[in-house]
Amino acid sequence: MNLERETKLQVPPGFRLPDLAADGWTATVGEPERLVTIYFDTPDLHIARWGCSLRHRRGEGWTVKLPDRGDEDDGAFLARREVVFEGAEARRPPEAAVDLVRAYVRTAALGTVARLHTRRARVDVTDELGLPLAVVTDDEVSVMQGRRVASRFREVEVELVEGTPPEVLDSLVGRLRDDGGATVDNVSKLARALGPAAIEAPEVIVPEIDRDATVAEVVRRAIAASVTRLLRHDPDVRLGEDPEAVHQARVATRRLRSDLRTFRDVVEPSWAAPLRAELRWLGGELGAVRDAEVLRDRIAGRAEALEPRDRAGVDAFVTGLERRRAQARSHLLGELRTERYDALLDSLVEASAAPRVHEELAQTRASEALRPALEALWKHLATAVGQAGTEGSDEALHAARIRAKRMRYAAEAVVPASGKRAREFAEAVADLQDVLGEHQDSVIARAWLRESASLGDPFVAGELAAVEAAAASDARASWPRVWKALSRKRLRFWA
Repeated sequence: MNLERETKLQVPPGFRLPDLAADGWTATVGEPERLVTIYFDTPDLHIARWGCSLRHRRGEGWTVKLPDRGDEDDGAFLARREVVFEGAEARRPPEAAVDLVRAYVRTAALGTVARLHTRRARVDVTDELGLPLAVVTDDEVSVMQGRRVASRFREVEVELVEGTPPEVLDSLVGRLRDDGGATVDNVSKLARALGPAAIEAPEVIVPEIDRDATVAEVVRRAIAASVTRLLRHDPDVRLGEDPEAVHQARVATRRLRSDLRTFRDVVEPSWAAPLRAELRWLGGELGAVRDAEVLRDRIAGRAEALEPRDRAGVDAFVTGLERRRAQARSHLLGELRTERYDALLDSLVEASAAPRVHEELAQTRASEALRPALEALWKHLATAVGQAGTEGSDEALHAARIRAKRMRYAAEAVVPASGKRAREFAEAVADLQDVLGEHQDSVIARAWLRESASLGDPFVAGELAAVEAAAASDARASWPRVWKALSRKRLRFWA
């Protein structure tokens, strides 16, 4: 995968590339190229509207472009990740390429939406040592309809070579603007070719709401936020290069299930129940991968707590967990290619636009109508904490953690309609969830080490288990203090 960082400029009629050789740089003009590019999308341009693209370019094969997940895009340039696939023919995209945009295509038809013929002039900019800094391309593009030219446009791109400092971009763009009259707009070729339809908002929109929000608005916003999170992280789950993607997708499914449970008194049960069931299935698939990742990283991180002579023995346990993660990931990817997953995503997209709220409650003010649900969740949490006590069982502490998580998700769902106090409450619940989560992670780690001691040196397994027991003891000592801070009445914003 390649990170593409480029600035796109719109140029006036009669524009000519200025001399880009300066400050010790060399500008080498290449031979003109002729490119034929075909873009694929759904009839409603779902891929483009999520900021992605799927294209075939003669001589280059297939390319999927995805938005950059880093912090590099500050508006000065367009940062996108490119994943390239082989394929000389442009008739049908390879399955691996479609996989990366499948969450946006789902059950819709996929076909050609644009065919571009481009005449490209290329300039390679190098430093005084001959090392590449940037590539500047001047593209004259014809948008084709059959054999007829439907429209034309011209643009200049400045793409930095990886490792080139941003100052080079500033200098080159400044020269193009000052000497040639070009203006930065960072509009993709596909968007220029297709017009405003390609840059419309995606089909899932997280609406802005305020303190007067209705029940229907709060439910819709909560669902849309989690569906957006799931869809945006789907390509990275498939790529497998960022473990945070699986975590975020799992959080999205958990929040959706929790929110549908929280809102059960205001939504139609026959509509919510099948969604919750399918989300439970998906959450289980994601959870198998994520749990293995968390446990693997946790065990690996405990090596520093051991005697130096025992640290190498940790590797065997980490290897076993990586094998478990790989198996779970293989199964997950298979499930993500099924019609069942596509149908679930379609249902979630539909739910994000029009959740089935009881008609008589839909327009009721949310801060009032949802108060009973929040009060019930609080009582459930307080009861679970009471049952855990200071010497509660591992199972009781885990039950309290689950209740804390549900309470937190519910509070976060109503923050836009309830204000700052709801956010402060949610943060306090998150603190309790974290300390109880640390305890549960140690319980899981010790259980796994007990079952898997034969994977490596049993003595090292015992040492690791002792480290985890100490972590559990610390969590047990900490959580009552966190609960005391949370249980202050002033934090209960709905009261």
